[in-house]
Amino acid sequence: MKRSPDGLAPIVTLDRRLAKPLHRQLYDGLRDAILEGRLRPGQRLPATRTLARDLRVSRLPVVAAFEQLVDEGYVISRVGAGTFVSSAFPGHRGSRIGVGSSPAADASTTPRSHRRRLPRSPLATLDEPWLERWGPFRVGQPTVDAVDARAWGRLVAWHARRMPERLHAYGDPMGYRPLREALAHYLGTARSVRCDAEQIMITSGSQQGLTVTAHALLEPGDEVWCEEPGYRGARDALLLRGARPVPVPVADDGLDVTAGIARHPQARAAYVTPSHQYPLGVVMSAPCRLRLLDWARRRGAWVIEDDYDSEYRYDAQPIAALQALDADQRVVYVGTLSKVLFPALRLGYLVIPRDLVARFRRVRDAVDIFPPPLHQAALHDFIRNGHLTRHIRRMTAVYAERRRALVEAIRRELGESVRIVGDRAGLHLTLMLPPGADDRDVAVRAAGRGVSVTPLSSCYAGRRRQPGLVLGYAAAPREEIAAAVRELGSVIGA
Repeated sequence: MKRSPDGLAPIVTLDRRLAKPLHRQLYDGLRDAILEGRLRPGQRLPATRTLARDLRVSRLPVVAAFEQLVDEGYVISRVGAGTFVSSAFPGHRGSRIGVGSSPAADASTTPRSHRRRLPRSPLATLDEPWLERWGPFRVGQPTVDAVDARAWGRLVAWHARRMPERLHAYGDPMGYRPLREALAHYLGTARSVRCDAEQIMITSGSQQGLTVTAHALLEPGDEVWCEEPGYRGARDALLLRGARPVPVPVADDGLDVTAGIARHPQARAAYVTPSHQYPLGVVMSAPCRLRLLDWARRRGAWVIEDDYDSEYRYDAQPIAALQALDADQRVVYVGTLSKVLFPALRLGYLVIPRDLVARFRRVRDAVDIFPPPLHQAALHDFIRNGHLTRHIRRMTAVYAERRRALVEAIRRELGESVRIVGDRAGLHLTLMLPPGADDRDVAVRAAGRGVSVTPLSSCYAGRRRQPGLVLGYAAAPREEIAAAVRELGSVIGA
């Protein structure tokens, strides 16, 4: 651009070969010059006729660009005086996040003083290469090719076409009422959970359920018993609330309540996985359950029961939920359909003590207002038509066979060098490695060979860490299990 009589530097160029309209090119150029400090607050811009002449374009795109800049507050127009860069706009030099910029580049060039203003995150930055690939033994991953896709797709399509207008509006923070009624019946039959639809909240998976629970029950600084070793996702949900997850050891019959009372007597809640402890797989005994509930009653504390994969039990009948023993309404029950159907469904649920429903409802409203209804409506029909029960029955047989193949391959390929625990239920088992073994190193090297195992040490919050590997077998085809175990064995023995 030629220098105009107003002294504006040649900072804007137009290219008629571009698909972008001329007025947009001019708007972008002037806006960027303002944001980057090349046009200073209060600086006068050329008249539209002058700028059009200098740029050799008609006045129309120049007027359109100026009007857009005025509307967005970058410049102000004074009748009889001209157009000026807004004095209220701070302006700055250097890079900025904007159109066409790279977030990574912007982060690297942001002044250090600006980066320091970010609040310190309570969550650690983790390097977990074993979770970066889809390989045999990925923990928490059910098989995704066994759901009756035809039935599910038909239900989703039917509801997408016929969803009533009321379901296109804002909905209930607790979720789709018919689905909650179906889940209340299912949980009462399958898990002995005592509840009705009024107590059930539909969530975006169990992780959101844990987050909502933490915000509804806890104050920043509250101590919460957490199983050691245990599920890091629960600890993260507590940390985001500002609570203090405190490790309590897991014994052969579940969480050591006596140790919890001795070490952290002022705890406000306890997080447990009683039906199939993650990651060790032990079942909390009835005496231990009663001790935990008695502690919660006397302390006025809460028990958060995560029942993440209890549908699958192979050598015995399913264990009733801890919530079924709760006569004092101290248990919040957390469930998910991610392990039952498929993770991308993102549907979980909470069973809330009746006198806490209003409080949980208010928290959920603040989080994301309400869960989307389409998949909820389809899932309601999936349950009502018997598809869910048939799917669980079919997958129990499939997973039992994969578990059997994995145990046999481990004993054949690894022999006495490892010990298997937690293989009677659920979708994973754990291999205990010899003392002194570096399970993280094994997991990293296994990931490099396409085998995804989780180091047991990553499940510990405290310093005492027993080496081991957590193997999920649900998504591993039976014919691939033996070869994957041999590959893992070569890594362990290296």
